Amino acid sequence: MRIGVGRKKIRMGDLLVAAGAITEEQLQQALALQKEKGQKLGRTLVEAGFISQELLIATLTRQLGVDYIELKGCKFDDQVLSLIPEDAVMKYNVVPLGFDERNPNVLRVAMADPMDIIAVDDLSIITGSQIEPMLANEDEIAETIGKYYGNHKAMEAAEAYRKEREESMLSEAEEDEYNADIENSPIVLLVKQILEGGVRQRASDIHIEPLESSVRVRYRIDGVLKQVMSYDYSLLSGICARLKIMGGMDISEKRKPQDGRISIMVDRKEFDIRVSMLPTVYGEKTVMRLTSKEGLTRAKSGLGFSAEEEATFDGILSNPNGIILVTGPTGSGKSTTLYTALSELNTEGVNIITVEDPVEANIDGINQCQVNEKADMTFAAALRSILRQDPDIIMIGEIRDGETADIAVKAAITGHLVVSTLHTNSAASTVTRLIDMGIEPYTAGDALKGVIAQRLVRRLCTCKQARYAEEREKRLLGVPEDEDVVLYEPNGCGLCNETGFAGRIGVYEMLTVTRSLQQTIASNAPANEIEKQALSEGMSTLKLSCARHVLNGVTSLGEMRKIVYEAGDEY
Repeated sequence: MRIGVGRKKIRMGDLLVAAGAITEEQLQQALALQKEKGQKLGRTLVEAGFISQELLIATLTRQLGVDYIELKGCKFDDQVLSLIPEDAVMKYNVVPLGFDERNPNVLRVAMADPMDIIAVDDLSIITGSQIEPMLANEDEIAETIGKYYGNHKAMEAAEAYRKEREESMLSEAEEDEYNADIENSPIVLLVKQILEGGVRQRASDIHIEPLESSVRVRYRIDGVLKQVMSYDYSLLSGICARLKIMGGMDISEKRKPQDGRISIMVDRKEFDIRVSMLPTVYGEKTVMRLTSKEGLTRAKSGLGFSAEEEATFDGILSNPNGIILVTGPTGSGKSTTLYTALSELNTEGVNIITVEDPVEANIDGINQCQVNEKADMTFAAALRSILRQDPDIIMIGEIRDGETADIAVKAAITGHLVVSTLHTNSAASTVTRLIDMGIEPYTAGDALKGVIAQRLVRRLCTCKQARYAEEREKRLLGVPEDEDVVLYEPNGCGLCNETGFAGRIGVYEMLTVTRSLQQTIASNAPANEIEKQALSEGMSTLKLSCARHVLNGVTSLGEMRKIVYEAGDEY
């Protein structure tokens, strides 16, 4: 390993200039930016576009004689992680990887800066071993530290808080006041670790639940709840008080449900957290929904459309007026599809106004209004005002009642494009739901231009295992029974936390309202007749869309069964 000559620290910038990867002028510009932003030089160079991440890694590994390691797929042993104390891990931004098999006195350590001689020397003294630095991505190191060391830190904070609480013997009112003193309470660190842990583990929701003698913390990852921590029951009041302060709620109110909103920065990304508190028999249960602006506004290619679905999606959005509805149960990705549609429609020549409850992501160039029931700013009231604001496109967060549906339909018929969401199981049942809300069938047929019904299924991780499909499985997938079909099942590895799944993908059923479908709707036909007509015109059902993902090895048959049962099909 060649890190320095005569134990003198080599500066990364000089090394990259000497290797011809960057120029001296680029180095000076990057050093000025680094001073301004307060971050490592490698990240500054990549963000400024002076060097690619790949070239930076290749140059450093070649010039220094160190290896590069990708931490995402690594499994970490608790005994190895405990070799370096947490304060040293945080201070030097390092992760211990394990001892060299050939030389048990050499400890491999992942570092963002393998040229940091001071860090290498200190770690050698702390561990009593020779340190072999390995280059790793700075973001992956931060994510690993947050994932594997955060719990220890949180548990220490929890224990410190419990001891302080026992010693202080405060009354309930004094305790709330104490918890409000954010500078002195270790509960701040505990709540911070819970929130950051949720973000780093890709959780969509965080549940903090009071049980009879403990407090359980669960993360919803890829649609499935997973317990991550359990604390002493005495911590509940402190956690709730801290979240109420952060969310702008009343800390003295414990008998009524409360809602709040928190914004936090984690790993240089901003996250918006909607907080809901509900009194239960054992205390207040908290559920937090995590969203990021980047997560909601994405390119069409990131939604999982097939070529045919993308063409249908574009066709539906090309309508100059009418209603476009996105439907599905809670947590099926409706908001993401809706925001993607708005981003597609957002041009200089149109006036887009939204009314939402709440506004989930801010989009430049779009006028967004938030529902406020206390101020009589309901969906219906906001819509009436919006129609006097010369809109071209109106987005309604959700059509909840007949009054909102009526105004939306009238707006669509008078030349506006209205996009909204509705809670229904299929595209065809969306039409009948509108009619049930009091919209005349002939008006619904005239106003409606397209319906997108959707669900989310979990993507299989790269560790998936192949097997041949059985006969009944082939029937479900709609493939010939005499044909050999390969299916994939979840396995589990370090990359996916042993779940076998990593991320989710959308499954869609897109109904374009043609002239013949308009006539079917106008005749007040039931949902099954509307679906039959749409299928004859080439609509792909949720089942068929999911079957395509199963046959392509994107998801498993188990995930498809959830869609099939929801859609009411037989298995």
